[in-house]
Amino acid sequence: MPPNPPALQSFTATTNPEQGPPRLARLRAELARRGLSGFLVPRADAHQGEYVSARDDRLAWLTGFTGSAGFCIMLPEIAGVFVDGRYRLQVREQIDTGAFTPVDWPDTAPAELLREQLPGGGIIGFDPWLHTPDEIRRLEKGLQGSAITLQAVDDNPLDAIWPDQPPPACAPARAHPEALAGRSARDKRESLAHDLRKEGRAALAITLPDSLCWLLNIRGADIPRNPVMQGFALLHGDARVDLFTDAAKLSGLALGEGVSAQPADAFLQAAGAIEGSVQFDPATAPVALARALKNGVAAPDPILMAKACKNEAELAGMREAHIRDGAAMVEFLAWYYTEATEGLSEIDMAVKLESCRRATGELIDLSFDTISSTGPNAAINHYRVTEASNRRLEPGDLFLLDSGGQYADGTTDITRTLPVGPADAIAPERRAAFSCVLKGMIALSRARFPRGVAGAHLDALARYPLWLEGMDYDHGTGHGVGAALSVHEGPVRISRASTLALAQGMILSNEPGYYRAGGWGIRIENLVVVQDAVQGTDKRVMLEFETLTLCPIDTGLIVPGILDEAEIAWLNAYHASVAATLAPLVSPAAAAWLQRACTPLGTGS
Repeated sequence: MPPNPPALQSFTATTNPEQGPPRLARLRAELARRGLSGFLVPRADAHQGEYVSARDDRLAWLTGFTGSAGFCIMLPEIAGVFVDGRYRLQVREQIDTGAFTPVDWPDTAPAELLREQLPGGGIIGFDPWLHTPDEIRRLEKGLQGSAITLQAVDDNPLDAIWPDQPPPACAPARAHPEALAGRSARDKRESLAHDLRKEGRAALAITLPDSLCWLLNIRGADIPRNPVMQGFALLHGDARVDLFTDAAKLSGLALGEGVSAQPADAFLQAAGAIEGSVQFDPATAPVALARALKNGVAAPDPILMAKACKNEAELAGMREAHIRDGAAMVEFLAWYYTEATEGLSEIDMAVKLESCRRATGELIDLSFDTISSTGPNAAINHYRVTEASNRRLEPGDLFLLDSGGQYADGTTDITRTLPVGPADAIAPERRAAFSCVLKGMIALSRARFPRGVAGAHLDALARYPLWLEGMDYDHGTGHGVGAALSVHEGPVRISRASTLALAQGMILSNEPGYYRAGGWGIRIENLVVVQDAVQGTDKRVMLEFETLTLCPIDTGLIVPGILDEAEIAWLNAYHASVAATLAPLVSPAAAAWLQRACTPLGTGS
C-alpha cells in the first residue's frame, strides 16, 4: 500500500477573477506606502521549482491565473500578466482583464513593458527569494540606459496584504529505497564531493527540492502531485551534508551518518559563514543566496545531469510503473468505449480514471491534476477542469485526457485523444489533424541519432507532418521526467530552445498536438527513454528511444492513406507489445477490449 494515501483530486476553482481588482488595489497602496513604483510577482518559491505550495502561490492569489509558468509586473497604471503560448487562452479566462493585462511572452520582454510604462524612471521591487541571479541579470540588462532600477525587498509586500496566507508546507518525508534508487545516498554524496574537491570548492549549495531528494534518497509531499520535500542543503567537500528544513518533516527518518539537520531559516547564515568557495546555480538558486555568500561560484547544479540520466534500477522501476499504469488505463478505456458514457462530464472521466489508478493499491498520488477536456476546453493546453468549467461529452467531439500517477517505483504521464461516440462520425478535419499528430509522434519514436544531438534537433521531426498542412503547436514537444520524482524535470527537453545533448538514460515525453482555439484539441503522448542503438556501417555511436508508455492509441481516428507503411508497421508493433504485456494484468472484459483495440492495421489504412 502507498505510504501516504493520496487526496482525491479537487474540482473546486481555487481562484475567482472578481477577487483580483480589490487585491490589486491593496497591493498598489502598499507599494506606494513603501515608495516603490512597481513590483514583480512571479509564480515561484524560494526553491525555484515549477510547482509551488499553497503558501507560495502568490501569482494565482493576486491575479487568478493558475498556470505553471508566468509572472505579473505590477505598475501604477498597468498590471501585466506575462504568459507563454501554452497559457494564452487560459489566462484570459481566469483573470479580470479590466484590471490585469495579458502579455504574450517571450514576444514582449519584461524590460519593454517597464520602459514603455515608466519613461521617467522608477524603482521596481522584487523579493530576492523568488528570483534567480540569471533572471535579475537579464532584466537589468534590458533596462540599461533607462532610469529604472531594481530593488530587492526582503519583506514581500504582497504577503503583507494576504491576511489568510496558508502556513508553510510541512508534510512528512519518507525514505526512497536504495533498491529503487540504484545507488546509496552516501555514494552519491561522495561522488559529488570528489568533483567539488577537484574544482577546489568547499561546498555546493542545493536549493532545488528534487535535487535534494535525489541526493539523500528521500521523498516528500510538500508540493501537490510532486513527491518532494522542500528544504536547502550544503554538501561539503568531505561529503558531509547540512540539511535545512522543518524538523517535523524528518520525524522517524534516518538520514544516515554525515547528514545533519538544521532549521530552514539557518540556511543563509550557514552558507554565508563558509570561508571557501561555494558553488551555486545562478539559474535555479535565489538571489538571496547569492547575496549571502562570501565567495560564491556560479555554475550549473551538477545534480541535474546526474538525476537526468537514470540508472538501471531507476529504469526498471519506471518500466514497472508504466506497466501498472498502463493496465489502469486499459481498464478505464475499456469502460469508456463499451459503457454508455454519453452525457457524462469531464469531471466524471477524471474521477473514473483516478479510481482505476487507485485500484492498483500502489498509487501514492497523481503526478499532476488530470487534464480531462472536451470541445473548446481541449484547446487549452494545460486546462484544469473545475465545477464551473465542467463540460459534458457530446457525440462528434474529441476528448483529450492527459494524466499520470506517482508510484513508489516510478512516475507516469500519458495523453490520449478519444472520439466521443463513433470515430467515423468525427469531422474529417479533426481526424486529419489527429493523423498528422500521430505521424509526428511516431516519427520521434522511431528516431535514431548520433551522440551530441539535442532536443532542438529532434523537435522538428514531431512537427513536420503538421507543418506540411500549415499547422503547429505552441508548447514544447517533450519535457524531462523524474524517476519517482517530478513529472516535469529539467534540464533535458525536446523543444526549439533546448541545446542540451541527449544521453543514455534520459526519460522524456513525446507529445505533439494541435489545438483549434474555441473548438477542439488533440495531443498524443508517450514517455520514452534514450538508449544505445545498434551501430551503423561507419561504427558511429548512435542513440534511439525505447517507449515506456503502454496503452492503445485510437486507430479509428486515423484517416486512411495518411500514415505510410513504416508508420503503420511501428504502430502495429507497438500495439502488439501493449496487448502482450497488459492482457494478463487486466479484467477479462478489459482484456477482450484490449485485443480489439490492438488489432493490426493493414497497409492501406
